[in-house]
Amino acid sequence: MPKLGMEPIRRDALIKATIAEIGVQGSLDVTVSRIAKRAGMSSGLAHHYFGSKDAMFLAAMRHLLAVYGAEIRGALVASDTAGARLRAIVRVSFSGSNFRREVVAAWLNFYVMAQRNDEAGRLLRIYQARLRSNLRHVLRPTLGARAPGMAEAVAAMIDGLYLREALGSGQPDGARAVAQVQGWLDTALAQPG
Repeated sequence: MPKLGMEPIRRDALIKATIAEIGVQGSLDVTVSRIAKRAGMSSGLAHHYFGSKDAMFLAAMRHLLAVYGAEIRGALVASDTAGARLRAIVRVSFSGSNFRREVVAAWLNFYVMAQRNDEAGRLLRIYQARLRSNLRHVLRPTLGARAPGMAEAVAAMIDGLYLREALGSGQPDGARAVAQVQGWLDTALAQPG
C-alpha cells in the first residue's frame, strides 16, 4: 500500500486554518503567515503549496462546497418524496458543518471575492445554479410552472440568513434558520396558485 505523502495532509491543514482564521478575523484581512502558523508550518511552505492567499481561500471554498455537495447528495438519496427532499436541502444548508461562524464568514468573503476574481465568480455561479436546480426539481411536482420563482425565493432566503448571521454575533443557530425557512415555505406552499 503506498504511503500517503505530506502534501495532502499539509494542504488540508492549510485549508482548515484558512477557514478558521477568516472566522476569527471576519474578513480576508488575514496573512498567509497567520494561516501557516495556525496550520503549524512556515509561510514559505504555505506559499509553496498554494502560491497566494487568494488561491488558499479558493481551495478552502472548494472544500466547503465539496462538503456541502456531499451532504446534499446524501440527504437527497435518503429522501423518498419531493417534500422530504425540499426539507433535506433546507436542513443541509444550515447543518452544523455548513452553518458555523467560520464557515459563514468564509461565505460572506466568498461573495465579495466573486465580484473581483473570475475563478471565485465561476465557483459561486456553479453553486447557485446547482442550488436553484435542486430546488426547482423538488418544487416542480407541487408547484409546476411556479417552481422556478419559488426556487429563487428559497435560495434568496438561504443566502439572506447567511448574511444576517455574518453580521451578527454568537454562534449561528441552524435549527432556528431551518424553522424560519420551513415556516415560510409551508405558508407559501399553502397559498393557492
